[in-house]
Amino acid sequence: MVFGSQTQANLKPLASLRHLKWRDLHMIEDMTPGEFVGRRDSGELWALLDVREAWEINIARIDQTIHIPMAEIPARIAELDASQAVAVLCNSGGRSARVANYLLQTGFDRVANIVGGIDTWSLDIDDSIPRY
Repeated sequence: MVFGSQTQANLKPLASLRHLKWRDLHMIEDMTPGEFVGRRDSGELWALLDVREAWEINIARIDQTIHIPMAEIPARIAELDASQAVAVLCNSGGRSARVANYLLQTGFDRVANIVGGIDTWSLDIDDSIPRY
């Protein structure tokens, strides 16, 4: 196969990826509450990080979570183990996606965002958890 100048030009941007390390190529995993519970129940070890505010926790709580409000993550990041898989939860998935991205950028190996947050958790997993 002969590569013309057009094909060679298309390959040039790939050369800029050589400096990346493997951890730079990790991505945030999107996981539904049902997928999280299923994987945890099958033996996968995940820390569940709840980044909602204290008033939100008072309304709707999930047991066995680590609670650090989103604004406090940079100051309290040492409370988390960067080598452990961390799934991040908020009310609907927006704040948790931002925190998951931050964790990945600061060197965490395996990070997931709980899509739909505690609202979907209440609908799909545990309807005793109030929606708000």
